[in-house]
Amino acid sequence: MFVACFQNDSEQTQLELERLTRKQTAMVGFYEEFKAFNYLLAEEGRSSISQEEQYPCLDDRTEQTGFDRHYIYHPAWAARVIAARNPEHHVDISSTLHFATILSAFVKVEFFDFRKAPLTLSNLTSNEADLTQLPFRSDAIKSLSCMHVIEHIGLGRYGDPIDIDGDKKAARELSRVLAPDGDLLVVVPVGRSRIQFNAHRIYSHEQVIEMFPDLILVEHALIPDGEAEDGLIENPDSKLISSQSYGCGCYVFSKR
Repeated sequence: MFVACFQNDSEQTQLELERLTRKQTAMVGFYEEFKAFNYLLAEEGRSSISQEEQYPCLDDRTEQTGFDRHYIYHPAWAARVIAARNPEHHVDISSTLHFATILSAFVKVEFFDFRKAPLTLSNLTSNEADLTQLPFRSDAIKSLSCMHVIEHIGLGRYGDPIDIDGDKKAARELSRVLAPDGDLLVVVPVGRSRIQFNAHRIYSHEQVIEMFPDLILVEHALIPDGEAEDGLIENPDSKLISSQSYGCGCYVFSKR
């Protein structure tokens, strides 16, 4: 046990030293370029930049433009689903604000969150709502989304009450308010089933389906672990989904 702990500490120390070395090298390059830029300004007779106005950005020189796969691909998937259905009105519950705000350029959107978002845009309203007690009558909403949200409910992360069944209550409420022949877009982390308190839950494919017993699965997609070189995988089988560590499952349910 002592040897294993010593090895782990040694590896961690080495990684930290490598990180510091990279940062020091980047800072040296930053100061060289800062001086060169000021020299060019002086040659042009323009005011130099003071040290107080330095704003080092040392982590952006990558071979490719980096992005969060979950939060780039899943709103893009959802936008395509909604565009194909072309609803007159859409209700979103707590998904990323980028989705609701951009969607509102084309569709009237009502956005609800546990904590009100002070948004001011045409075609968009923003209000508070508790996902475990939605302020809508049953069978009321034809086009509904709740993406990368359910997995957090009841874990206290955003100031909501601790509730071990918060996600299940949220799923029941979404099912209740969905109109017959309406569409519900749900996105959750998928893979090896577990709870990582107080961040989120990860679900198997079967667990996702079980949360919506009164609805029918229309289509689904997976943003897999790793680089996801092929982007979204359409309608993957349950074994592939459940083999992920922290994949992103995108589901369309309907009420018939």
